[in-house]
Amino acid sequence: MDNIEVKKGLNNNVLIANHPTLGEVILIGKGIGFNRKKGDRLEEGQAEKMFVLKDEKEQANYIKLLPFVENDLHEAIISSIELIKKRTDSQLNEHIHVALTDHLMFAVNRIAQGMEFKNPFLVETKTLYPTEFEIAKDVVQLIKEKSGIELPDGEIGFVALHIHSAVMNRNLSDVNKHSQLVTKLVQIIEENLDITIDKEGIDYTRLIRHIRFTIERVNNGETVEEPEKFAILLKEEYPVCYNLSWKLIKVMQQTLKKQVCDAEAVYLTMHLQRLQKKVK
Repeated sequence: MDNIEVKKGLNNNVLIANHPTLGEVILIGKGIGFNRKKGDRLEEGQAEKMFVLKDEKEQANYIKLLPFVENDLHEAIISSIELIKKRTDSQLNEHIHVALTDHLMFAVNRIAQGMEFKNPFLVETKTLYPTEFEIAKDVVQLIKEKSGIELPDGEIGFVALHIHSAVMNRNLSDVNKHSQLVTKLVQIIEENLDITIDKEGIDYTRLIRHIRFTIERVNNGETVEEPEKFAILLKEEYPVCYNLSWKLIKVMQQTLKKQVCDAEAVYLTMHLQRLQKKVK
């Protein structure tokens, strides 16, 4: 650790340094830049609560953000990322530093201007990613405690997606696309079956999880076995649900631009039938 050499302090919490194996890096950690000057070496103990930005593009984007972030908020975000890392026990994708800082900075500006941004995917996000959602709740609470900024509930959903993206190493735009697809599929189901699904109910949770795993299977090119006799039976017994499941599959195929295997229609039909039966 002693051979990490400070090149320049950007603020109290961010340094540019020379790393023996990684070359030029950005180090992020609370108070790490305080009173540091060029040529200083970092001691072992300071490494524990430190994040390293290795990717040049991420470094450049992070530096661009820094002048616009209030110090209190910045420290709260650093603490939040520490919390996320600890609670998920994972190596987070370093993009979370740029993405979460950028997102929260805009959220805080919107609140200051009296503009609240509605999160249309809040319920779906909570159901799709329950662990990340619980951590995001604590992040929003931590930001309130450390910076005095009270974020609206919708932000919990957005933060949860950032956490999921960083933990799973998935592109945030893909995560968003999947959440939006789930929301769209639920709307189609409600319209076609002429029902309003209880978003707090267990059936909704089961349906959402099923759709989520279907999307993941399709994305990974996995197939499920098709019980053929079962398919014929469901088609005859529950034509409305069976036809609707195919409608949903077509929407999935268009959005994901991938083939969905026929057997998925069978499993979807069963979920839809359960929903329809409950309502009637």
